[in-house]
Parts: sequence; structure tokens; C-alpha cells
Amino acid sequence: MQHRATDQTRTAVFQPCGTCSPTELNWHTHKKGLFFFSFFCSCFILFLLLFVKLLPIYSSFRSIYDDQPNAHKRFMEKLDARIRNHDREIEKMCNFHHQGFVDAITELLKVRADAEKLMGQVTDTNRRLQDAGREVTAQTEEVIRCRVQQRNMATTVEKLQLCIPVLEMYSKLKEQLESKRYYAALKTMEQLEKVYIPRVSQYRFCQIMAENLPRLREEIKDISMSDLKDFLESIRKHSDKVGETAMRQAQQHRTFNSAVAKQASMGHYIKPVYSLNERTHAHTPNGLLMDDDTGDDEADEEILTAQDLVDFSPVYRCLHIYTVLGDRETFENYYRKQRKKQARLVLQPQANMHETVEGYRRYFNQIVGFFVVEDHILHATQGLVTRAFTDELWNMALSKIIAVLRTHSSYCDVPDLVLELKNLIVIFADTLQGYGFPVNRLFDLLFEVRDQYNETLLKKWALVFREIFELDNYSPIPVETEDEYKLVVSRFPFHDAEIEKQDFPKKLPMSQSVPQIYTQVKEFIYASLKFSESLHRSSTEIDDMLRKSTNLLLTRTLSSCLQNLIKKPHIGLTELVQIIINTTHLEQACRYLEEFITNITNVSPETVHTTRLYGLSTFKDARHAAEGEIYTKLNQKIDEFIQLADYEWGMAESDGRASGYLMDLINFLRSTFQVFTHLPGKVAQTACMSACKHLSTSLMQMLLDTELKQISMGAIQQFNLDVIQCELFASSEPVPGFQGDTLQLAFIDLRQLLDLFMVWDWSTYLADYGQPTSKYLRVNPATALALLEKMKDTSKKNNIFSQFRKNDRDKQKLIETVVKQLRSLVNGMSS
Repeated sequence: MQHRATDQTRTAVFQPCGTCSPTELNWHTHKKGLFFFSFFCSCFILFLLLFVKLLPIYSSFRSIYDDQPNAHKRFMEKLDARIRNHDREIEKMCNFHHQGFVDAITELLKVRADAEKLMGQVTDTNRRLQDAGREVTAQTEEVIRCRVQQRNMATTVEKLQLCIPVLEMYSKLKEQLESKRYYAALKTMEQLEKVYIPRVSQYRFCQIMAENLPRLREEIKDISMSDLKDFLESIRKHSDKVGETAMRQAQQHRTFNSAVAKQASMGHYIKPVYSLNERTHAHTPNGLLMDDDTGDDEADEEILTAQDLVDFSPVYRCLHIYTVLGDRETFENYYRKQRKKQARLVLQPQANMHETVEGYRRYFNQIVGFFVVEDHILHATQGLVTRAFTDELWNMALSKIIAVLRTHSSYCDVPDLVLELKNLIVIFADTLQGYGFPVNRLFDLLFEVRDQYNETLLKKWALVFREIFELDNYSPIPVETEDEYKLVVSRFPFHDAEIEKQDFPKKLPMSQSVPQIYTQVKEFIYASLKFSESLHRSSTEIDDMLRKSTNLLLTRTLSSCLQNLIKKPHIGLTELVQIIINTTHLEQACRYLEEFITNITNVSPETVHTTRLYGLSTFKDARHAAEGEIYTKLNQKIDEFIQLADYEWGMAESDGRASGYLMDLINFLRSTFQVFTHLPGKVAQTACMSACKHLSTSLMQMLLDTELKQISMGAIQQFNLDVIQCELFASSEPVPGFQGDTLQLAFIDLRQLLDLFMVWDWSTYLADYGQPTSKYLRVNPATALALLEKMKDTSKKNNIFSQFRKNDRDKQKLIETVVKQLRSLVNGMSS
């Protein structure tokens, strides 16, 4: 009974009453747990102590079993003895403590009744306490619930205070996207990701926001890239206008170059050149470019910039967006790739660009606009394009531009168009040089264009010269009054003291083409000088270019025109004589052309490298060609008269007078040589000697013509009369200046041959043949043999020696003998 009461009491201690509050219930549960934990720890400690006690016993057992075979029996005997001893000790102990145990049991039985009474009192007290605390418990629970709600509300407010900035930032992000403020939107996204969303990342709406941000970034990238593409398309349309503005400002700067140079030398003032990227370039005295914020009255005028013509915000915005997104390299590569493609398109010229200057201007405007934009991007952004990239683009463009200009300029055949092209190239080069692009190769190209320009000038002036020659009357210029004389002298440097002393009216030796040619050469020099302007070349180089181009005009164009003129069939001897006179005066005027060039360039002709004009040789060559043509035409005229000859080669005796054709020929030669009085003496003498030699040769060929088979002594006599007239003409000195019988020597071969046949002095000829003093030294045996055989045949058929029948046989034998001797001489010469 006492044991059961004790157990019940112990159970009541650990079991809470049904009216316990939750706090008390938790306490009882905690207390019960502590009890079981303590009990478990005590058991574990007892187990360890038991293990320690039993460990020696185990060792003893182990030693017993591991010993000899009879050890087990002895161990069992000792163990029994030991047990009996312990039993006796236990029995003694129990006997000793028995009375105390009985007393304790008795005491417990007495306490039992009191414990039951106490248990009832405790139970009643607990019931009354539960009844009294039930209302308190209900109020306590309400307080607990209110405090929980209050705590939840505070927690909610705290969480809402964390979420509201996130929602506000997200709303701000939406507004920025709607207003296309993409760069600000990206910054807002960055704040959301790094600052706001991590504070409330446990909420689902934040997770949705975080999942939407990458998509929004991609949308922003796509939109900004679309804007960039629109910008690139727009810039293609506006490049022409940007380039036009830049080149116009560069041209205005060139217009005021002289004033700028003067101001710079006086006050070291530097005039602004032009500004298309909000930076004003200026030329310093050393030719470098610098940024300058100064201005003058002209700078007060509105200066358009690249930003005035082009909206660069899309490219800035796209650059910032890709930079924030960490994808700047992709953007840079795309931008550069697209600009390279656009550069190639810009550099493609129109097929008919060479036809008008506007085609070249549009081409240059587009290129300048492209590189002005790139220069602005280079300085307005950090690294989107680099100097190396722009230099690479420029080098590629420069090679293409030079190739295009070489091709298209070769099609230009109008000097004015080539000159305008040159001016455009200069402005184009100056404009891009102002932005720091090297343009030396363009100025080198201008030398090639200059050659093309000179070629077009030469073609133009060739037409001018031909027209002058066609309209010239090839007669001396008549001057009626002094005013007319001064007019001619003002156009051509003519000075002749003898003519100046003559009274009016008078004639100048040259024809109208001479002052016209001289004036046109000066006009050519002026035209050539126009190309040399603004090429940034020294006076010496300009002087050299002018002289070389003038030399080409004289040695090639004018010389060719003169040569063609001289060869024209309608140009007669009178015209040729006048051409010789004209070239003589033009040759004398060459030194005035050199002075004219010197006055233009201010370069002394004594300079070591100064090129000389080759006009002297040009006009000498033309004069020599004219002289040769005179000789040729004289000979042709002589041949025409000789073709009129109509000899009766079988006539018995001569007519007693010279042939009519020969007299006409001599009269023609006399009148012609009278015209030659204005020619230099040697030219007239050479022409006269050439004509006489040609006449002598033609007459000799007439006698020796192979088609002429027979000739009579009468025909020889008639031929002799004609030769006498030729000798008389030669002795009459048709052209002054011949010494003695020089001109008559042209007919010496004919004279000796005819004398030989007329005198029939074969014995003397054969005897003195080969002697320097021979009377018939110029008679060739072959010539005499050919003519003698023609006479021998005639004597056989016509019997011209019939009146000398007694001497006929002797004569025939003599002829045969002479023929044999002449043949032997001819054979001896050939061997």
C-alpha cells in the first residue's frame, strides 16, 4: 500500500492538472524531461562503474581459461568457497539491519494516512485554484492574442517599409522605360538588384521582379540597338550636308588666307578655321593645328556644328547602355563594323561622276561628312572609336579616293572641269587636314591631275593654234596708222629700227598669226598658273611647273601644228616663206616669254635649277621643216614643168631657140626667188642651189631614160639650147650671195656631156680620162656609153650621116671603136 501510494505520489508530481495554463503545462513538460535526463545520466555512470569493477574479473576469467587443463576445476572449487564466504557475510549483514528495516516499514505505514489526507487537500486546492484562474486564463489568452496581433502588425509594417522602396523603384523603372530614359532605367535596375531586392528577396513578388530584370535589359539593348541602326541610316543621309558645311567653311578660310597671314605676322593672331564638332581648329604659324576659343567679327556669325546637323544622342545612349550592361566591346565592334561598311558605300562613286563638277562635289561632301562625324565621335566618346581605327579607315579611304580620282579624271577632257576638280581636291584636303587627317598623298595626286590638266590644255590650245593657222592669210601685216602699229606691238614684242623709220602705211614682216600665237601662249601660261594656286608650293616649284608646261606647249602642241601646217598640200611656196619668217620672229620672242614667266613667279632666271624654254629649238625645227618643204615643193614644181617637155628625139636639126616649157620654168623660178628675198640668205641660196641641181639631174635623167631608145644629133643640139638657158639663169644671180660661178656648177655635168657630143671630141676624152685636168672630167663613161648607143642606133635606121657617104664607114667604125673603149672603161670601173 505504501509502495503504491508512493508511486501515485510520484506520478502526481509529474502529471499536470487539467486546469493548468499553457505556461504551466510547458513547465511541467520541461521538468519531466529534466528528470528523465538525470535518470539516464545516472544509469550511464553506474554502467561505467560496473564496467570498471568487472574488468579485472574478466581478466581473471581469461587467465583461468587460458591456463592448464585442471585450472577450471580448481577455479570452480575456489569460487564455491568464495560464494559460501559471501553468503555468510550477507547473512550477518541482513541480521544486523533487519530491525531497522522493520522500523522503516512501520513508519511508512503511519505516514500513509497522512499522505492520503494531504492528497485530498491538494486536489481540492487545485480544483478551487483552477476555478478561480479560469477567467484569468481567458483574459491572459486574449492579451496573448492581442500581443501576437500587435507583434504581427509591427512585423508587417516593418516588412512593408522594406518593400515600399522596392515597389517605388520598380514603378520608377516602368516610368523611365515608358519615357525612353533607358540609361536611367539601367541605373535603377542596378540599384534594385544590388540594394533593394536583396532586402526582401524572400517574397515572391521580388522574385518575379528579379526574373523580369534580365528581360527588361534585353529589351533595352534591342531598343537602343534599333535606335543606333536608325542613327546610322540617318547619318548616311546627313553626311552630305555635314561635308558640304565643312568644305564651305574651309573654302571661306582659304578666301581670307592672305589677311590671316598678315594678322599672324603682325600680332601672332590665329584665325579660327572652322568648327564642326564644337572644337575650333586654327592654323598656327608653323602649320600645326590647335584648339582656339578666340574669335573675331567673322566668328560672330553662326557656325554650324556637327551636332546642329546630326543628333548624336542615340549613339551616346546606346554606348552608355552597353557600357552599363557590361557589353561595351560588342557595341564597339558592331559600330565599327557598320561604319566600315558605310565607308565602303560612301567611297563608291557614281558612274557618271566625271561628267559634271557637281558629281565630284557630292562625292567629296559625303566623304568629308563621314570623317567629320567619326572625328566628332572620336572626341565626344571615350574609346568607341580610336585614333588607330580612324587612321585605318582614312588610309583605306585615301587609297580608294586616289584610285577613283585617277580613273575619273582621265575621262575629263575639259580644262575648266579639271581645274574645278583640282579646286575641290584642295578644299577637300584642307578640310580633312583641319581634322588631323594626313593628306600628303592627295597633294601628290594633284601633280598627276596637273598633268591631266596640262593635257587638256594642250588639246584645247592645239585647236586654237589650228584655227589661227587656218584663218591666217600668210602675208605681211599692213599697218595704216601709228595706232594700229602700237596695237600690234602691244600684242607682240616687235622692234625693227628700219621699219619704225618708214612712213605709214607700211608692212610688218610677220603675218597676223604671230601676235595671235604669242598672245595665246601667254594665255596658256595664265591657264596653267591657275592650277598651281593653293597647292602650297614654293615660287620656284611653280616657276618650274609653268616652264615645263610651256615647253610642252611649244615643243609638242605648237610644233605639231606647225609641222602639220607645213605638210598640208594647199600650202604653197609663198605661204612656206611666210611661215619661215613667222617662226623666226616667234623664236626671237621666246626670251620675252621667259621674262613674262619670271615676272609672274618672281624667280630669277639665273637660278641654278630654272628650266629654260625650248621654243628656240621648236621654231628652228619648224623652220627647217618649212625649208625642206620649200625644197620639196620647188622640185615638185620643176618636175611638173619637165613633164610638159615634148622633145622630138629624132629631129634632124634644132629649132634654134630654147623649148617653151623650159622658158616657163625659168620664169617661174625667177619670180619665186624674188619672193625669197625676205628669207635669210642661206635659205634662199640653198633653195636656189637645190632647184638648179634638181633641174640638172632631171634633164640628165631625161637623156638617159631607158625608155628613150634613139636620139638624133638635132635633138642633142636642141637639148643644148635648153641647157644654155639654164646656165644663163644660173649666171644671172637669181639669189644674191653666190660667189663666182658656184650656181653654174649645178649644170657642169650636163655641159661637159653635151660639149663632148657636140664637138665629138672622143679622142681628147679618151686620152685625158682619169686626169684631174681633163676637159671632160665630170663625164662618166657609162653615161657617155648609154647616150652614144642611142645615137648609134639612130644612125643605122635614119641614116643621119647620109650626106657624108664617103665618110660613112669611117664614122661608123669610129663610133664602134669609141663604144668598145667606153665599155672597157666601164668594165674597168666595175672590176
